[in-house]
Amino acid sequence: MTGLLILATAPVLEHAGMLRLDVKFVEGMRAHCAHWPGPVRCILRRGADGIPFGASYQPADLGFELRILDPGQPVGPEDMAGIATIFAAADDADTLALVPLARDHGASLVYSLEYTLDTRLRIVWLDQGRSLPRKLWSMLWNLRQEYRRRRALRSADGVQANGYPALDAYAGLNRNTMMYIDGRMTPALMATPDEMAARTARLMSGAPLRLIHSGRLEPMKGAQDLLPVMAELRRIGVAATLDIYGAGRLRDSIAGGLADFDGQVRLHDPVDFESALVPASRTGADIFLSCHRQSDPSCTYIEAMGCGLAVAGYDNRMWARLAADSGAGLVAPMGNATALAARIAAWDKDRKALASACRIGLQFAADHDFPGEFKARMDHLLSLSPRG
Repeated sequence: MTGLLILATAPVLEHAGMLRLDVKFVEGMRAHCAHWPGPVRCILRRGADGIPFGASYQPADLGFELRILDPGQPVGPEDMAGIATIFAAADDADTLALVPLARDHGASLVYSLEYTLDTRLRIVWLDQGRSLPRKLWSMLWNLRQEYRRRRALRSADGVQANGYPALDAYAGLNRNTMMYIDGRMTPALMATPDEMAARTARLMSGAPLRLIHSGRLEPMKGAQDLLPVMAELRRIGVAATLDIYGAGRLRDSIAGGLADFDGQVRLHDPVDFESALVPASRTGADIFLSCHRQSDPSCTYIEAMGCGLAVAGYDNRMWARLAADSGAGLVAPMGNATALAARIAAWDKDRKALASACRIGLQFAADHDFPGEFKARMDHLLSLSPRG
């Protein structure tokens, strides 16, 4: 047995013999195939409504075997044929009963996860689409699943924690736990020396600060604070612009507030990461503005740093630790847009410190680029395989 079975949470749609899949997911699976010394099989579940950044594929062209199950359908013995290692996302409650299956087939089981219980409960509480009774029911369900999750993590052969909060919450359950920082930045996508020099020269000339934000425009992501930060910067006399890339429930309210900023805040549709967002970040911005309220890992931080940007954000547990470890940004009290603007204003007065944060962040991102982090994860998987 040399096979790797991956239970992923990516969406899938079937139509006329074709599969519509998220492009990032397919690229990630092909990276697994390139690093794993044997066949790779993946299981996805039906039920997706749509796949915004998707493409259509012939099953035979994927480069890995894909099996599709119904929601709640258990993984069966037929899915385990030739499998040496199971790699599953513990954030998905459907994967938490895999220990007996792995043991029965002599396979190792390694979980990955990124959300802590606190983050799960916060997501539920901030969901404006749920009534209070539904929120309470969902929170109780999450508490019950947490008991199952912790039991599964204790019994697994290893755990891969995405980010500091997950490591802090679960490392004590399994001695074979590693942390990684997820992101999409490869060496080819990193900011170049010429781009960094141009940014530094512009900053030192006293030109207005250029802020950028990308992501889902949702309350749990703190998007409601983007315009208040800009309003406070204007009030205290800091010349700055903000480009916002994203979609979500707060998009219309943000669009309605743009007129107050005389073109200094611009709202864009979501764009492709590699071909549009990365170039815009590398050449058209200085600071990534994050009002993120959750403590989930959010690859946005490390990706912004890889584009040569300093990061300004709230003190959620992920960004507070990453800011301290990297030296690439500043931290303000949670939900305090006034304080966040004041921190940015201090950078405006000390452009050398801002340029230094940009350079330090880029180096940290280069030290944690996708190829390096991915190789460390695959080495961890291989070390725990029955053949490892």
